[in-house]
Amino acid sequence: RAEGLSDEEARVLAETGKAVVWIDGGLHSTEVLGAHQLMEIVYQLVSMDDAETVRILDDVIVLAVHANPDGMELVSSWYMREDEPTQRSSSGIPRLYQKYIGHDNNRDFYMVTQPETENMARVLFREWYPQIVYNHHQTGPEGTVMFAPPFRDPHNYNYDPLVPVGIEMVGAAMHSRFVAEGKPGTTMRSGASYSTWWNGGLRTTTYFHNMIGLLTETIGNPTPIEIPFVPERQLPSGDLPFPIEPQRWHFRQSVEYSTTANRAVLDYASRYRETLLFNIYQMGRNAIERGRRDHWTVQPSSIAAVRARAGRAVQGDAQSSRWRRRVASELFDELRRPEDRDPRGFILPADQPDFGTAVKFANTLIKTGIEVHEATETFEAAGTRYPAGTLVVRADQAFRAHVMDMFEPQDHPNDFAYTGGPPIPPYDNAGWTLAYQMGIAFDRVLDGFDGPFRKVDGFVPPPAGGIAGTGRAEGYLMHHRVNDAVILTNRVLAGGGDVAWLGAPVTVGDQVFQRGDIYVSAAGVSRAELDAWARELGVEVVTVAEEPRVDAVAIRPARVALWDRYGGSMPSGWTRWLLEQFEFPFEVVYPATLNEGDLSAYDVVLLPDGALGGWRSSPAAASIPEEFRDRLGRLSVGETAPRLREFAEAGGTVIAIGSATAIAERAGVPLANHLVDESGEALGSDRYYVPGSVLRVTVDTTRPVAFGLPIHLDVLFDNIPVFRMTSDADDAYPVAQFTSDRPLRSGWAWGEAFLEGGIPMVEARVGDGAMYLFGPEILYRGQPHGTFKLLFNGLHLARAEAVRLGAGR
Repeated sequence: RAEGLSDEEARVLAETGKAVVWIDGGLHSTEVLGAHQLMEIVYQLVSMDDAETVRILDDVIVLAVHANPDGMELVSSWYMREDEPTQRSSSGIPRLYQKYIGHDNNRDFYMVTQPETENMARVLFREWYPQIVYNHHQTGPEGTVMFAPPFRDPHNYNYDPLVPVGIEMVGAAMHSRFVAEGKPGTTMRSGASYSTWWNGGLRTTTYFHNMIGLLTETIGNPTPIEIPFVPERQLPSGDLPFPIEPQRWHFRQSVEYSTTANRAVLDYASRYRETLLFNIYQMGRNAIERGRRDHWTVQPSSIAAVRARAGRAVQGDAQSSRWRRRVASELFDELRRPEDRDPRGFILPADQPDFGTAVKFANTLIKTGIEVHEATETFEAAGTRYPAGTLVVRADQAFRAHVMDMFEPQDHPNDFAYTGGPPIPPYDNAGWTLAYQMGIAFDRVLDGFDGPFRKVDGFVPPPAGGIAGTGRAEGYLMHHRVNDAVILTNRVLAGGGDVAWLGAPVTVGDQVFQRGDIYVSAAGVSRAELDAWARELGVEVVTVAEEPRVDAVAIRPARVALWDRYGGSMPSGWTRWLLEQFEFPFEVVYPATLNEGDLSAYDVVLLPDGALGGWRSSPAAASIPEEFRDRLGRLSVGETAPRLREFAEAGGTVIAIGSATAIAERAGVPLANHLVDESGEALGSDRYYVPGSVLRVTVDTTRPVAFGLPIHLDVLFDNIPVFRMTSDADDAYPVAQFTSDRPLRSGWAWGEAFLEGGIPMVEARVGDGAMYLFGPEILYRGQPHGTFKLLFNGLHLARAEAVRLGAGR
C-alpha cells in the first residue's frame, strides 16, 4: 500500500523480501486443464530439488489457488459417468458449475457478490497483495496451442504505466521459454481478442491494484483432440513467432505447456524479485502522489476534440512551423483545463435518499482493498456541508486506479477494423462505472480537503434504521426509494400482513411521503419484529397514529415462475440469486412448462435475457439422467409468445428483460424497431454500435412500475432492442425514453444520436394482465442496484388491487 515508507526503506524491504505470485486454475470448471496443471505445478514445487526449483522456493511465495473446487467435482463426476473413455465428455452438464452464475464467476471481481469471489478478493487485495496474478483458462485460438500475454489494445488509461510494461516483460519471458524448450504454437496480442481495457475479471481487476495480471487460454481435453490446419497460422509473425503443425494433441501435452508457462513466470519472479517488490511500492506511491495534487487523465475523447480543433487551426503547409508549434502548445493546454482535472476524492452524503445502497457500494470497494473513511461529525468540503456518517473515498491511496474506475466514466476509444469499417467488439463491457449503475449520490471534490474522518475498520454497518416514534401506531410508512424497503415488504407479506403503496402524498411531522411510498398496517405485523428488521437492514420506518385517508394500491405476494433451461442460464442464475437476496418467493420453470404446461399456478412469468431462442442446443433425452429430462427444450417467439399472451390476457404478468423483449411483437404489443435507417432497414454497425455501456434515460415516474426511481436513470445497455410505438393505442406506455441525442454516460456509443426518441422500456396492458418489457439489463450481473426496482415493482404489481386507506377496511 506504499504507506509510511521512504524510497530507501522500500528498497531495503525489496532486497530482503520474497516476491508473491498467484497461480490459479479451475475458475471455469469446464476448462478442466486449469485444475490439473495446478496440481502438477504444486507437485513439482514440493518434490523437485533441481537448482531452478530451489531458487524459486527461496525467492518466491507461491499462492496456488483452486478457484472453484465444487464446480470441478461436478464436471469431473459428469465426465467420468461413462465407463468407456472414448465416450466421455464434459458437455451437457445439467446445471451451472457455479451455483448461480456459471461462467460469470469471472465477471464478479469488482462487484464481489459470490462467496468464491469474496474469498479470492480478500487474498488478493487485503492479505497477500501478489505482484503477479496468473489466471489459467481454456481454450486456445484455432490452429495454436495457447494464447499468452501481452494483450492487444486498448488498455485502460487509469492504471500505472508500469502495469502494461510489466505484462510485456513477463509475457516475453513466457514466449521465449516456449521457444527455447521447443514448444511451438503460442500466440499473443492480435492472436486473440483479449485486451486490458475492462475491469471485473480475476486477472483484469488486478491491473487497478498495481499487479501484473496474466491470462493464458490453452487447448486440451482428457479426450485427445486435433490441432487443425489454419493456413494463416503457419506463417511466423511478431504475434506468432513459432507456429505449430497440425497434429493429434493429448491432454498431457497441454499440462506440460501450462507447466512451462508457470515456471517461466516463477523464474521471472525469482530473477526480478527486487524489481517486482519495489515496483509495486513505486506504483502505489505514484498513485498516492497523483491523488494528492492536481492531475489530469488524458482520455480518448479529449484527444479527438484536440485533433478536430487542430484540423481547423492548421491549414496545410502554408503556415510557418513556428505558428504550428504555437497552435500545438495552445491545444495541449486544452488538456489541462482546471475544471477537467481529476478529483482528489469522492463524498457519499449520509443524507442521500437511499444511503443503504451507498453503504453497499462502499463495502464493495472495501472488499477490493479500497480504504473508506467515515465522518465522525458534520464537516464542510468544496462549499457543501455534510452530516456525520458521510462516507469519504480519498484518491490518495495505492489503489487509486480502482477508485477512479468505480466512480468516473469510462471513455472507450472508437475502435474500428479500418476507417469506415465495422467496430472491433471490446473483450467485455466498454463502460461499467459502478457508482452510476448502483444509482448512488456522490460529489467529486477537485481540491484537497480534510475533515473529522476515521478509517473504516472492517465494513461499514447499515445506516441507523428502526421505527421512529413512540406513540400508538395504526400503521407504518417507508420510502419507496430505499431498495431494502422491499425486503421489509416481503417479510411482512410472508407473515400475512397488509402492505399498500400510497396513491397521494402524506405528511407525517416534518416528513413528506410521496405517491408510491409504502404503508404497512400495524394489524398484521409485530412492532418489535418490524423494528428489528428495520434496524438489521438500516431502513427508517415512521409510525402513523391513524391510517392515511388516501387511495392506494394494495400489494399481495405473487407466485413467480422464473425461466431457466437445461444446463443453466447465467442471466437466470443472476436473477435467482437476486430474488433470494431480496427475499422474493419464486419457482424455477423450464421450457416445457411455458410452451405446453398449465400456467394458472403462477401470477408472473419472468424471462431474463436469453430466454428466447439462444445458442445452446439440448442434448438427446436418452443421454442424460431421467431426473433432468424435464429441463430440455427451448422457448421460441413463434411457439411461446402466443401462450404468454394468453397467460397475460387471463390476468397474468409477463416480465421480459434484454433480448427476451423480442416477445413483444408476436404478443401483439404495438411496437417496432426504432433503430432503422432512412429506408426502414435496421442500422448497420458502421452507423450504430453500443456494446455494454452505461446510458441515461428519462423515466415516467408516474407509472407504478417506476415508483421509487429518479426521473433521470442510468441503465446498463448492450446493443439491446429500442422500440417506437406503432399506434396511439392507450394500452401501451413508455416507462422510459431516450430524450437526448447524447445519452452516453460511460463506455462507447457509436451513433448514439439515433437513440433519441427511442423507447427502451414499455408497460403494456394485455387483456386483464400486463407485460413489462425492459430492454436494458436491469439486473446485470447483480450490479445495477439503481434499476432493481423495475423488477421488484413489476413483481409486486402482479396481484395489486386498488383500495382506499382509512376507510374502515
